[in-house]
Amino acid sequence: MKDSTAPIGIFDSGIGGLTVVKHLVDALPNENIVYFGDTARVPYGSKSNDTVIEYAIQDAAFLMEFGVKAIVVACNTASSVAIPGLKEKFNVPVIGMIEPGAKYGLGYTSNNRIGVIGTRATINNNAYSKKIREFSGNVEVFEQACPLFVPFAEEGWVDHPATRAVAAEYLKPLKDAGIDTLILGCTHYPILRKIIQEEVGQGIKLVDSGIAASYSVVKELTELDLLNPSNAPGSHLYFVSDLPTTFGFVASLFLGKEIKDIKKVETDYISSLFSLNNQ
Repeated sequence: MKDSTAPIGIFDSGIGGLTVVKHLVDALPNENIVYFGDTARVPYGSKSNDTVIEYAIQDAAFLMEFGVKAIVVACNTASSVAIPGLKEKFNVPVIGMIEPGAKYGLGYTSNNRIGVIGTRATINNNAYSKKIREFSGNVEVFEQACPLFVPFAEEGWVDHPATRAVAAEYLKPLKDAGIDTLILGCTHYPILRKIIQEEVGQGIKLVDSGIAASYSVVKELTELDLLNPSNAPGSHLYFVSDLPTTFGFVASLFLGKEIKDIKKVETDYISSLFSLNNQ
């Protein structure tokens, strides 16, 4: 039986998962958190499914070293291909982005026309459209890859002319399709929420998959009686595989506060965990 005071493990290909951390801290301020950003191997969205699955297993294995009671895959690309393998390999709850985001998108739509934006890998895998159709066969899904949104978010270009121009180009087909709901299918995209909302119009509801996933974490831990009973604020550990200083700068944009202690983990060590855990 897992210790309820054990931390929640969260991993992402880089920094986008910090938007999920922010939502989790808001929802569960007493929970301890261990975050790993694979900044040396970002982006996952341009890599093959097999590579993403391998990286995801290594990332999760690293988090398991801290005795985590649950793993949150705060990366839509990894969530689109790696969840079954992670659930098979690790004996803790594994929560991804796709299923929660799909459910919340269905809850918001009135005209059954939902748009999804994400990395090329997430869109090419039809991750959201497949999951949405599992829940409802009456919905039309329109998906659009927006690969440039990730570097814009990491540069902090939240109100930049270049971001606005690219957003207009990416989002026009979805507006033309008559969607009334748009799922932000990448954890970087909430940073650009203002521009995205302005480009699609106020009449289209935006669904943050990270918020949806945080609700799923609360539900899962509650059902398993694993919520931390402590009344004290939780501790937060941050690890990256490269560029901790850059991570810290961008993290301040994502979290709205400074992160002082960010530890670097060598990629060779992370890579070794997959073989170690298969011996």
